[in-house]
Amino acid sequence: MTQENRQSITARVRAMPWLLGLELRRRLAWPACRMQFAWHGISWGRRWRLFGRPIIQKHRGSTIKAGDGLVLRSWPRANPLAPRQPVVWATRTPEAHIVIGADCGFTGTVLVAATGITIGDRVQVGGNVSIVDTDFHPLTPDARAANFNAGATRPITIADDVFIGMDSLLLKGVTVGAGSVVGAGSVVTRDVPPGTVVAGNPAQVVRTLEP
Repeated sequence: MTQENRQSITARVRAMPWLLGLELRRRLAWPACRMQFAWHGISWGRRWRLFGRPIIQKHRGSTIKAGDGLVLRSWPRANPLAPRQPVVWATRTPEAHIVIGADCGFTGTVLVAATGITIGDRVQVGGNVSIVDTDFHPLTPDARAANFNAGATRPITIADDVFIGMDSLLLKGVTVGAGSVVGAGSVVTRDVPPGTVVAGNPAQVVRTLEP
């Protein structure tokens, strides 16, 4: 660590003294977090910072992996948005996958994959966002009676440098293009073009970002 970085960290702690206690708590929780990921067969990456243990429900045979520089915030005090639940990673079938790129951050985010969720590099997800590639349950009563958990499922892809605002919901089959922004509280039911801002329920393009 350079002298400039040390001075920057010292200045931040002086301005926001609660960061010191949060960092101490994170370091104390580190062994339990490492053990949890090892138990589920998920490789630990470089520069990972976990503020609280996530909930992991990994179906045997499925794949969950994440790149370097991952940040997960599960404690309410880990973010001013005060996540209402821990980060959740869940795969529901042996074929499912959750694959996350490098330098991504999640706060109280729920990822549920019955087919697959693929997230690129430098994706930041605001507090209490849900990203689910499945309807969980069929739409009709007869179909639910036949198989209650046979909801439709299609993979989700989120490209590099996307920002997703708090309390948003991304549903099955969507692709979010590189560099796009999903406004807070949006419900994304269709593809998001690269370099755009979408918002609303259902989410629609409200502006195009400059390169």
